[in-house]
Amino acid sequence: MDMAPSAHPLPTTTVPTVNRRRVATAAALASAVEWYDYFVFGIAAALVLGDLYFPAGNSTAGVLASFATFAVGFLARPLGGIVAGQLGDKRGRKPMLVLALTLMGVATTGIGLLPTYETIGVAAPILLVLLRVAQGVAVGAQWGGAMLLATEYAPEGKRGVYGSVVQLGVPIGVVTANTVFLLAGAFTSESAFAAWGWRIPFLIGLFVLALAWYIHTRVEETPEFRAAERELSEQEKSEQKQNSPLRTILRNHLGTVLLAGGSFAVNTATFYILITGVLDYTTRELDMKRSAVLTVSLCVSLTQLILIPASAALSDRVGRIRVYAFGAAGIALWAVPLFLLIDTGSLLWLAVGTFVASCFLSIMYGPQAALFAELFTAEMRYTGASLGYQIAAVCGGGLAPFVMVLLLEATGTSMAVSAYIIGLSVIALLSIKVLADRARSR
Repeated sequence: MDMAPSAHPLPTTTVPTVNRRRVATAAALASAVEWYDYFVFGIAAALVLGDLYFPAGNSTAGVLASFATFAVGFLARPLGGIVAGQLGDKRGRKPMLVLALTLMGVATTGIGLLPTYETIGVAAPILLVLLRVAQGVAVGAQWGGAMLLATEYAPEGKRGVYGSVVQLGVPIGVVTANTVFLLAGAFTSESAFAAWGWRIPFLIGLFVLALAWYIHTRVEETPEFRAAERELSEQEKSEQKQNSPLRTILRNHLGTVLLAGGSFAVNTATFYILITGVLDYTTRELDMKRSAVLTVSLCVSLTQLILIPASAALSDRVGRIRVYAFGAAGIALWAVPLFLLIDTGSLLWLAVGTFVASCFLSIMYGPQAALFAELFTAEMRYTGASLGYQIAAVCGGGLAPFVMVLLLEATGTSMAVSAYIIGLSVIALLSIKVLADRARSR
């Protein structure tokens, strides 16, 4: 298997160090606040949204409806990736990132203010779904913009490390979302939390608008995009407008997009199983305390703040594919022990199981931004990388908690969920091998 990092290495750019740091910080913050807003919905879906917006007289039915709404956000993510990718490859990375942050802030705040089914009837779940769609569009648009701001500003030999600052937004978002929910639960009674306490994490998402304004006023467009713009003649610019990046991707690079999605689906599926599916499973089926499970999730996510940049830095030295494949293989091998430990109902073994799984996820996630960026050239990178990422999000992450509940209900055993993870791992390893073979042939 070829261990070269990429078929399309990004060129070196000469940028003052202070500018690089400012951009990297802005990209990391953009990712963190977007994922915070996105994850608070997942936690709320597991804890309260089913009863408040989908009352069915059956707890399982309510959870399924709530997780289905959670999945709707993932179905909308490719739309955000396509629209922002098209415009981002033509107009620039920064404007699309600012737009994505603004949309996410408005949608998340709207959920925090949304009346329940008891107050406005069927309009409540309809509006909840629409706001979740807006969240999905926003996060689908955000990832490509933040990732390209970081990687296209990076110095030679540090693409993985710079790309990983965007990936750090995920554990930061999880830690922050879990912390806010824990605090909301600690300072309110059970009835108060169900009535209004759960809204606090959503209302905090309003601060994302301030970050959008900061990026709009203080961060410049990436040097690589500006260079690509200068190199195009007026005739080429006219042709580029007629031949959209999406059309080029679908015509000439669809296989690469699908392979990228196939390589990442297991990561995003396992991640959402751990932070939402396991939260529902342990509290509803194993009678574990909500606060204790959230605390474990928070502590495990903290370890990713170290592992993600470490694996990214390693990929800068030994190659993206080698590190990425090791993480995918580890997830497959740990899938069965993970649920054997969770099924003990012990908080300690839950922590051990999810920690080891999180390590393998971090090993994959660290180099993923640089790997996807390097699969495509500058004029189609936003579109291609975003599509690959969002396809994985739909096929993996969005459906994973829903599939997990269905598998548990249908089979009565958590080993069915382990088999689901193993199947996605096999797809990932096969996709990685094909990508490596293509890179070697180039």
